[in-house]
Amino acid sequence: MTDNRLPHEKGFHISWDQIHRDSRALAWRLDGHGPNEGAWKAVVAVTRGGMAPAMIVARELDIRTVDTISIKSYDHQAQSDAVVLKSPDRDLMGDGTGILIVDDLVDSGKTLEVVRKRFPNAHFATVYAKPLGEPMVDTFITGVSQDTWIFFPWDMALQYVEPYRGTD
Repeated sequence: MTDNRLPHEKGFHISWDQIHRDSRALAWRLDGHGPNEGAWKAVVAVTRGGMAPAMIVARELDIRTVDTISIKSYDHQAQSDAVVLKSPDRDLMGDGTGILIVDDLVDSGKTLEVVRKRFPNAHFATVYAKPLGEPMVDTFITGVSQDTWIFFPWDMALQYVEPYRGTD
C-alpha cells in the first residue's frame, strides 16, 4: 500500500496546554545551565513561533530581559530563504554569550543558522526539533520526524466535525 498523503497530512497537533507543558520542561532543562553562575542574561524569542515558549521560559527562570529577532522563513507553509526583519538590541546581545535564544521548532535549521552566524555564543533552545535541524540547536524537548507537519495552537481554531456515520 502506498502512502498518498501530502507532507502536511502527517500532522502533530499541539494544544495550548501541551505547548505550555513542553515549554516549562524546556525551562527546567535549562535551569542553572547559563554561563553566569547558572543564570541567563536574557531570552530572545525567534518570532513569531518562539514568542509563547520564550515567554514561558522567561517566567519559569525569572529572566526579566526579553527581546525578539524577527525572521521570515516560511511563506504559506512553504520554506523560503530566511530574511531578518528585526534584530535584538546590539548592546544586550554582544556575541550572544549568556543569551538564550528560544524558538518553537527547528525544522531544516536554516532559520537558526542565520541567527547563530550573528550570535555564535548564544544558547539555542527549541521545544520541538526535526532531524535536519537538530545540529543547529543546543537544547530541545521533543524530536519529531522530518516529514511531520506540526500544527501549533496559534495556527488552528476549533470547529465542528461531522460524525463518520449518521447525523443525529
